[in-house]
Amino acid sequence: MGKGGELSEGVLKKIVLSYTYVAIWIFLSFTVIVYNKYILDRKMYNWPYPISLTMIHMSFCSSLAYLLVRVFKVVEPVTMSWDLYIKSVVPIGLLYSVSLWLSNSAYIYLSVSFIQMLKALMPVAVYSIGVIFKKETFRSETMTNMVSISIGVGVAAYGEAKFDAWGVILQLGAVAFEATRLVMIQILLTSKGITLNPITSLYYVAPCCLVFLFIPWIFVEFPLLKETSSFHFDFLIFGTNSFCAFALNLAVFLLVGKTSALTMNVAGVVKDWLLIAFSWSVIKDTVTPINLFGYASAFLGVAYYNHSKLQALKAKDAQKKAQQTDEESGKLLAEKEENNGTSKNDSQN
Repeated sequence: MGKGGELSEGVLKKIVLSYTYVAIWIFLSFTVIVYNKYILDRKMYNWPYPISLTMIHMSFCSSLAYLLVRVFKVVEPVTMSWDLYIKSVVPIGLLYSVSLWLSNSAYIYLSVSFIQMLKALMPVAVYSIGVIFKKETFRSETMTNMVSISIGVGVAAYGEAKFDAWGVILQLGAVAFEATRLVMIQILLTSKGITLNPITSLYYVAPCCLVFLFIPWIFVEFPLLKETSSFHFDFLIFGTNSFCAFALNLAVFLLVGKTSALTMNVAGVVKDWLLIAFSWSVIKDTVTPINLFGYASAFLGVAYYNHSKLQALKAKDAQKKAQQTDEESGKLLAEKEENNGTSKNDSQN
């Protein structure tokens, strides 16, 4: 094969790898969501202790992250002072712990499909909080899009057959705390030039989450677990569940590192539709036509938002390339003028 054939083979390999990373992330994300629902739902495994489950995840992830960073040295730790840790990582850990606690709690009250529909509000929350903290520029067009997404989710909620107000409050709270965490990462870490991949993120943040979760656990769930004398720790169930949660973080690292965060957002939409289909066909959750209509409207809004973000990134890249070209042209012109000046001086001498 010629050079053209080799290039095509290389491009094909890259496409196959990208789709493989997407497939792995969708599978693991899908598995963690369904597995958590199975454990927490009173009609299934019947272990309705979301704080305890989140603490098990954080303990497992902290331990594995420590081994990968400190023992096997797979990933280099980030240089971080105690002052930076307390001022930046601790607030992010607090937000993350509350977000996980609330989102896991919602599985007790709501169906998997409805939770995915409510999660469509994430871009709305991230953009709104970004505007409040001046990390995003307010644009009427973008805000109109955010309103259309919110209306779509509202219609989906109106059509929910098993609507539970407390479950909705928990899930909306989880979305709000998660969106705030994402904005805080930009303000507290990214602005200081610190980037954490999922392994180093777990290494620094997971122990912090564990400490924050321990406080409500002592008062809320520990007394209930104490009364449940029949409970025995199922290492197979909780071990595999925790391993899936950790593997999902590695999959995020692969997907974002090898493709882009935007690819993950688009893949997330595919995952949500798959979860809705699974929830309806296998778990036998009720999905109404109004549900689907509302979520489809919200989905179109999210798709448009992702498209706008992609166009903005392309425009930014084009602007950077134009600036680089101008700088290179300027340097060449300066060098040419300098050479011409040198040549004139030499001829005069």
